[in-house]
Amino acid sequence: MKLLHAADLHLDSPLSATPALRRIQLMLPRMLAELCRSEGCDAVLLSGDLFDGQWSRQSLDALRGALAEMAVPVFISPGNHDFLSPDSPYIMEKWPENVHIFTSNVITSVTVPALDLRVYGAGYRGIDCDGLLEGFRAEGTERYHVALLHGDPTHVDSPYCPVTATQVRESGLHYLALGHVHKGDSFWEGETLCAWPGCPMGRGFDELGAKGVLIVTLEELAQVRFVPLPVPCFHELETDDRMLSSLLPPTGSEDYYRITLTGEQQEDVAALLGRFPNLELRDRRTPPIDAWSALQEDSLEGALFRSLRQQTEGPERELAARIVRQLLDGQEVAL
Repeated sequence: MKLLHAADLHLDSPLSATPALRRIQLMLPRMLAELCRSEGCDAVLLSGDLFDGQWSRQSLDALRGALAEMAVPVFISPGNHDFLSPDSPYIMEKWPENVHIFTSNVITSVTVPALDLRVYGAGYRGIDCDGLLEGFRAEGTERYHVALLHGDPTHVDSPYCPVTATQVRESGLHYLALGHVHKGDSFWEGETLCAWPGCPMGRGFDELGAKGVLIVTLEELAQVRFVPLPVPCFHELETDDRMLSSLLPPTGSEDYYRITLTGEQQEDVAALLGRFPNLELRDRRTPPIDAWSALQEDSLEGALFRSLRQQTEGPERELAARIVRQLLDGQEVAL
């Protein structure tokens, strides 16, 4: 059996600084539907924060339409940004028949007989949530047992449904599908695989690198495969100007870059950066070093450099002059 596991879409996030991202964010539900179809997934697990607090009719319609297109069972566990308030769209709006939303703040389950699958979940009733997995143990005769929660496995004292290794090990689950942490990861405890995909699209330089979803294969043991989505990524780099071109895509990119240039200024980067419209450049280079600037001075420095020039030759002479010049100027020398 194959599952699609996604979380933290944060539809309607305030993306005023990067308005182009909002248009792409609205396409995320459709991307999930297309991936579900192309991968031949049997069910979909959405582990919370599909909305980012206030929601728009446009985002709601995009999500509902995509979930209906999936035409497989879809399970949603509301999180801290889309918790089950009285006016929550999960309560007030009509959802496709293939969608099940866990509206209780204690873990309940539903079965999918055609898949020999039991799915457990719960939803937040406010912006924080106690550890829902405490004391939980999967029950039932189904072959596969999976759960989805919007939970934090990284901090035992988290206000966002903390999940501990002991709870995972004692859960009796094949797979625990988490949301909340925006950088994906996974771990095994006993025979249970606990994983979270991270957010499917970065929204700023605090969410770097490729973003996407997980494809879960359930056999004797669960396996996950990360699938990046075709969305712009955020990158933060520090380099000197000579290495810059080798670190950037040769044909340009719509990704978002924050680059800090360090070292001695040697190259003109203006033409190169023209291919990257979403680039923030921090130029912290130092002016070019004139290693022999004191050569004609009537001073101890002048005498030092004249002696250096007489006693060395070739590339070693130039390197030695640069090192001496940097040391005399109080600069750090990298050898």
